[in-house]
Amino acid sequence: MTIGGYFEFELPVSKTHLYSDAIKFQSARAAFYALLEEGKPNRVWMPNYICDSMILPLHSLNIEVKFYDLTIDLDVSESVVLKKSDWLLYVNYFGICSAQEIKLLNRFNSNQLVFDHSQGFFTPPSKCLATIYSPRKFFGVPDGGYLFTDIQITEPTEVDGQAVYRCEHLLQRLDDNIEFGYDLYKKNEESFRDVRPFKMATLTNNLLSSLNYAEIKNIRNVNFKMLHERLEKINLFKICIASIDGALCYPLLIDDSKLKIQLLKKRIFVATYWEEVQNRAKASSLECFLVKNLIAIPCDQRYNKIDMEFVVDCIFKIVEKKC
Repeated sequence: MTIGGYFEFELPVSKTHLYSDAIKFQSARAAFYALLEEGKPNRVWMPNYICDSMILPLHSLNIEVKFYDLTIDLDVSESVVLKKSDWLLYVNYFGICSAQEIKLLNRFNSNQLVFDHSQGFFTPPSKCLATIYSPRKFFGVPDGGYLFTDIQITEPTEVDGQAVYRCEHLLQRLDDNIEFGYDLYKKNEESFRDVRPFKMATLTNNLLSSLNYAEIKNIRNVNFKMLHERLEKINLFKICIASIDGALCYPLLIDDSKLKIQLLKKRIFVATYWEEVQNRAKASSLECFLVKNLIAIPCDQRYNKIDMEFVVDCIFKIVEKKC
């Protein structure tokens, strides 16, 4: 049994497409690049707690970046003040931050807000400047990025031609070779460093059109609720379970930086978000604490109640052993 890690190849089961009206790109960062190129902001506020891949488009276009901190509730620091020509990008962390987005819409001009839903695929687009999605974080597809915005942006017509090559790690995972395929997965991620916008691959579009989104979301909700019922008492995050709808993972925040290593020994793979944050955030910051201590427990459509119970039991055995 393995828990976590990258997705395997997913076979068609239905004929639906959740975001058929989005502008489609090969990646979320390429969608962000296209938005920046057309919108031309003077400065963009970015969270310290974010993947470097979303910083690349700003550097590529020589746009000034201003970093901000988060509170323990994943709200934007009160110290942030936007100038008229500023934008602010906020990540819907783990797909559990809809309430935080509403606060931001009440606090700032909505036309200055970009919501990054790379971790919140099932959260609908907001009434803001733009909303960005990354289906690769939720499904076994080789590429893909969605953009919703009122800014006039033309969808790319040229593809980068790498979709087939980006499928190898998906096939290895399908064949249960997760460790062998991990190097291929990392190589695949590296291939997205080119942030120039290309069209989403036809292969990806067809795969995304084949998914049963309602069933996938329901499985994620059931698994998330089960994990929360068992782990709420040890979780430093206060989660409103009523607002959860298709989250990326169950974010368990616990003051134990060694727990990830112990879970890995049990072949439970949990992602680290994001090592590079430590290069720009203070060592004593919440952001660095999240990098070291957040356990992003997979609760997606690959798993069921038995899998979730296995993960929880492993966590409690490790935690209780240290007490």
